[in-house]
Amino acid sequence: MPNATHDSPGHDRYGADVLAGDWRARGRRTIPEVEAARDLVVELAADGFCGAVVAVDKRIVTLEDRMGARRMFALGHGFLIDGEAVRLVPPAPKAPAGRLRTASGSFAVEHAPARVALPSRIFVEGRHDAELVEKVWGADLRVEGVVVEYLEGVDVLAAQLDDFRPGPGRRAGILVDHLVPGSKEQRIADSVARGPHGPHVLVVGHPFIDIWQAVKPARLGRDAWPVIPRGTEWKHGVCAAFGWPHGEQADIARAWQRILGMVRGYGDLEPALLGRVEELIDFVTAPAATTAAN
Repeated sequence: MPNATHDSPGHDRYGADVLAGDWRARGRRTIPEVEAARDLVVELAADGFCGAVVAVDKRIVTLEDRMGARRMFALGHGFLIDGEAVRLVPPAPKAPAGRLRTASGSFAVEHAPARVALPSRIFVEGRHDAELVEKVWGADLRVEGVVVEYLEGVDVLAAQLDDFRPGPGRRAGILVDHLVPGSKEQRIADSVARGPHGPHVLVVGHPFIDIWQAVKPARLGRDAWPVIPRGTEWKHGVCAAFGWPHGEQADIARAWQRILGMVRGYGDLEPALLGRVEELIDFVTAPAATTAAN
């Protein structure tokens, strides 16, 4: 006797068609998609190269390993995270949440009109110092109308100040490398403070041998900056310790661009530099710096 339940209309007493649907995909493992976000650490399945994401340009991702070596790969399959296969995809654009901040951590001023440069100036020792200040504080300085110039060495500071002629409404803020007690830099700073320009000049500094050291070593995948013996040019010694080319000046320039490229904002810099730059900005933008001409 036919079973009323099994023979009811619409019921297939022999089961579903095994070939229905995508039968080839059954049992196949789905490889998850992961956005190639900055600092994400991935491994290349083909040869074991392991590095952090430092850049994504269209369909290309750049990875940097712990030794600073960089390689570029096409986004897509062929990557591992914690030993599991993933498919890298471009990061989705993110809508800004709340007010935007500059690289220095300040709230960004949107649609601000261009401001005429103040008579006051900030001077730094060299080009690398100027580039780092521009990268982190550039947006703030443009809003305030502050120009940053570099000296090509603290030894020319006195002559530069004579040319600049600081005075009421025309202040000079100076950022000096390796400003520690007993150093040549400290003697020059003391001399400027006692000199005719002293009331209108502020000299501050950080304790690092070079502005490179103001970048936290962790951003370069290092525990600390190397100690370079006396008699060895410091930047060449650093490049040698890191295994970077250092035979020519162009190699040193490329090393700095690599370091600068790792800086994303104020969080990647040592507090000993952050406070000094903020102090200089306050000094040259204080109301007393602009009222003398009135």
